[in-house]
Amino acid sequence: MPDLTSAQDVGPRSGEGADAAALRDERFDPEILASELAFRGAVWDIRDDRLRYGDGELRRQYVDHPGAAAIVAMDASDRVLLIQQYRHPIRHRDWELPAGLLDVEGEDPLDAARRELAEEADLVAGAWEPLLSTFTTPGGSNEIVHFFLATELSDAPDVHAREDEEADISLVWVPLQDAVDAVLAGRLRNALLANGLLAVAARRARG
Repeated sequence: MPDLTSAQDVGPRSGEGADAAALRDERFDPEILASELAFRGAVWDIRDDRLRYGDGELRRQYVDHPGAAAIVAMDASDRVLLIQQYRHPIRHRDWELPAGLLDVEGEDPLDAARRELAEEADLVAGAWEPLLSTFTTPGGSNEIVHFFLATELSDAPDVHAREDEEADISLVWVPLQDAVDAVLAGRLRNALLANGLLAVAARRARG
């Protein structure tokens, strides 16, 4: 009979194995030959860049985004706060986390998270923990979102006056596991919601 190779002896077909603890995104700054504002928007802009890459040139257009902060607000009963609002590009009123743009010059992401929780949910938190940061669509935008876990919740001293899509925001408290199940079943598809909930679930699973 021929020798059988065990599964643990079969390595990747290309590249080298990596130490998982050492994995990290690598900053790379190619020479920018030209960068133009292709479109100035009400919320964010579109940039048109030409860059030197290897022996040639590339042209890339992308959303120039200020970044955002997102909050997983959890009460003492292990329920998470979800908000629902209309999002025109997808023609849905999807369920989301409280979140907002880093559109105040020099504002710390945690300060933005505090502001957004008060503005969108009329809540303040006594305890804040960083969860993770993610590039949302690195092929088409430079947006980075910073996620925080907010606990020890109480009512904000003031109720925020909401406008536009935020005027008819719906709020609901959902057990964490039920919300995670809805994400994994494909019933809730907002990327920030999925990232934040799964990060909290993974942290809980690790104790």
